[in-house]
Amino acid sequence: MNGQVKGGRSDRVGISRRRFLGSAAAVGAFSVVPRHVLGGPVHVPPSEKLNIAGVGFGGRGYGDLHGCKSENIVALCDVDWRLGNVKEAFKLWPKARKWKDYRKMLAEQKDIDAVIVATPDHAHAPITMAAIKAGKHVYCEKPLTHSVYEARQIAKAAREAQVATQLGNQGQAGEGARVLCELIWDGAIGNVSEIHGWSNRYPRISPRGIARPKDTPPVPEGLDWNLWLGPAPKRPFHPSYLPFTWRGWWDFGTGVLGDIGCHNFSAIYKALDLGAPVSIEASSTNFQCPDEIRNETAPVGSVVHFEFAAKGDRPAVSATWYDGGMMPIRPKELETNRKMGGGDGMLYVGSKGKILGHRIIPEKKMQEYGVPPKVLVRSPGHHAEWIAACKGGRPAGSNFDHAGPLTEMVLLGNIAIRTQKKLYWDAANFKIANVPDANNLLHYEYRKGWTL
Repeated sequence: MNGQVKGGRSDRVGISRRRFLGSAAAVGAFSVVPRHVLGGPVHVPPSEKLNIAGVGFGGRGYGDLHGCKSENIVALCDVDWRLGNVKEAFKLWPKARKWKDYRKMLAEQKDIDAVIVATPDHAHAPITMAAIKAGKHVYCEKPLTHSVYEARQIAKAAREAQVATQLGNQGQAGEGARVLCELIWDGAIGNVSEIHGWSNRYPRISPRGIARPKDTPPVPEGLDWNLWLGPAPKRPFHPSYLPFTWRGWWDFGTGVLGDIGCHNFSAIYKALDLGAPVSIEASSTNFQCPDEIRNETAPVGSVVHFEFAAKGDRPAVSATWYDGGMMPIRPKELETNRKMGGGDGMLYVGSKGKILGHRIIPEKKMQEYGVPPKVLVRSPGHHAEWIAACKGGRPAGSNFDHAGPLTEMVLLGNIAIRTQKKLYWDAANFKIANVPDANNLLHYEYRKGWTL
């Protein structure tokens, strides 16, 4: 990473790369920090296996457990024991203690070194914070939190506790994310001024643009509805909310932007050292809906604009998010026979060209350019990064120093969707400067019994 050229190519943006590699976000992403420097209340020698607890494994958490199967799975905690993945996990790890309430698990089971949190979004922060306060390393699915305030507090707590952390945005460990950074740092498309990201998640996967159901069926046996609600406002049970349909409901999920934004924006957030946006505005299909829909669920489709100020030798950058089938204008550089990404995609516009995904377009230009200098450490795997960090290795690529600010950015987009106003964000003072009432959406009051 010394900025030397490869294949005779000049190091056109070496200053930008060096500035990035010295930033706090990069420390967690790409550099090597010995564990004796980081310290931490839990130190597991590299030769020993971690004792891991899984909280929420009826869906994505089941895959996370398998990603950590090289270690000891000693505790399994889920509020819904009806689910097939939950039953399978109980069979696969029969020696693991079984729990429904993470608070009791953390208070009573003392052999836990690390915790995987893969619940619905609204429960991420309370569980993650409880684990951090107990001195446990934490892997949390994306988005890191349900509210902007939680994201700021979780990142701060993890840093102070010096525990190893990782967000569940697995793509950050891939080759494409590294190549993208290296292309941009090498000046392959000049100064980046525009970022476009999109995702088309069908409403049948994550129901959106609908009102709260009025019927109140009984709670099924095997589900603890009170524990599932956790910190969220009390409401009657309804199958519309679970097991996999909670993402579109504001009280439980964060819509398509919260679901996929932490995946799509992660690499470019690092590459350009974006930091906090200065303004956010949005348009969506919810704008024409009545309050009983707008206040309950995320929109079927939305477009969100973020503006980032210039930083160092990087000019100002705009980033636009699209979902529900919305897409940016097809670039003229893209060959007519090529699809523009797919269900999910990213487009980067620079002063000298464009990148779709992690390749310059058109493909002929990519072939002429060749391969950027390899300056980044390659990943052993997303879960492997976290396990190694827990045992004293380098911080994981999406540790909470990166994941916290990234989540803040994404969730501010949801506030713009909900307020229907352009928002000016004062990150230093943690407030929306021009719309005072919008600050009420930075966090919400937890139900009694749940704390951050």
